[in-house]
Amino acid sequence: MILVPGFAGAAFGTAADGDRSDPEARRRIAAGLGVPAAWAWLRQVHGSRVLQATGPGLVGNGDGLVTAAAGLPLTVATADCFAVILEGEGGVGIAHVGWRGAAAGVVAATRRALEGLGVRPRRAAIGPGIGPCCFEVGAEVAGRFAGHLGRTTWGAPSADLVGAFEAELSGLDVWRSGACTMCGEGFHSFRRDGTGNRQTALAWLTA
Repeated sequence: MILVPGFAGAAFGTAADGDRSDPEARRRIAAGLGVPAAWAWLRQVHGSRVLQATGPGLVGNGDGLVTAAAGLPLTVATADCFAVILEGEGGVGIAHVGWRGAAAGVVAATRRALEGLGVRPRRAAIGPGIGPCCFEVGAEVAGRFAGHLGRTTWGAPSADLVGAFEAELSGLDVWRSGACTMCGEGFHSFRRDGTGNRQTALAWLTA
């Protein structure tokens, strides 16, 4: 797991860490991080809906989770999309951010949901995801990210998703992995392989 310096409870998985759908991988990850093996998760739908978790298990359909419950790990799964973790005094949030979620403002929605719990986010962490080096896009996607466009390493039009949603983290101390899941080593990538496997990201509020 990739641990984020300065964060009390934030970790981003690699392919080697295993998929959260595997009970043994969940147990191994939990033991390694020193957190409970019972996590809260979402049925991810590539949108901007954010839900509050008060206990472990499936919370519902959405792409953002927040909690003020100490010791309750929140998790999202990614394989080119980004996991974004927000942390503040008394609460934590996590978002699953693909291009649809980025365009819909799921990062800002997660920040607002934390604030709605009375938590002021202080810092954010952006995990590995597909970079503009590899995220080739057509006109439909490019039109949603004006000002955040570029070129892939092979010369095709691309979008910089992190650049697009970073403005929603304005005023926070932001850590970025910077790793591209498609061309970087050690990550599952749906675009590259069509894999059904996912990286596991976790956020939790320490007691």
